[in-house]
Amino acid sequence: MKNLSAFLFIIFMISFNIKDTKSMQANAQSPESVTIKKTSDFEINGEGTATEWNQTEWIELTQRSNLDSVDGWSSKLKILYSDTGLYFLFHNDDEILNATFDSHFEELWREDVVEVFLWPDESQPVYFEYELSPLNYELPLLVTNTDGELSHWIPFDNSYRDDRKTRHKTSVQGGPKESGAEISAWRAEFFIPFELLRPLKNIFPESGTEWRANFYRIDYDHGPTHWTWQPYERNFHDYENFGTIKFE
Repeated sequence: MKNLSAFLFIIFMISFNIKDTKSMQANAQSPESVTIKKTSDFEINGEGTATEWNQTEWIELTQRSNLDSVDGWSSKLKILYSDTGLYFLFHNDDEILNATFDSHFEELWREDVVEVFLWPDESQPVYFEYELSPLNYELPLLVTNTDGELSHWIPFDNSYRDDRKTRHKTSVQGGPKESGAEISAWRAEFFIPFELLRPLKNIFPESGTEWRANFYRIDYDHGPTHWTWQPYERNFHDYENFGTIKFE
């Protein structure tokens, strides 16, 4: 009886350790979180050739719609942060450049676009949204989402300058940067200063800080096609389904 009890105890401990090891591996490689490395501030050119980008890996976005018409395209991004803000670099495979807006603060989501959603403070349903088109036009928004009812605010001129101003550039591969052009891919590179996120709380991260976030791309070659980092249920504003970014 003692031998049987000892044998069962050993089996239990082996099983427990295997499960625990698998759990730790899953947590370390969780698809719902990503660690953002820190960098010094650097210049962007829309092509992502700054050496600072070499210190981090691509984050793959998953195609969520229009799978029959668009298949095999890659959409991915890199993220870094500094003492002053966040750097983003998107790479998007494409065939036709669908972009006609020729000014900032337009409804850019109706054409080819990349989007970033940042939710630093989970105590309130308020987050920051940033969109950039292939033609390098931007749309920064502060969004209030109460029970699915959205209210959007954009910065006005006097509040959108100096240390609150973004920096952004885009580039196109395989063709000209013009609407309707046949291309092979386009890139978006931009910097979002932490100061722009005011009046949100928790906007100046330190090592170990966590924010909720999601990242998107929309293409219109064959009707709206969506890529996202984390899945959504209704639309891109499902903030409760955002993933987590951890500041290294």
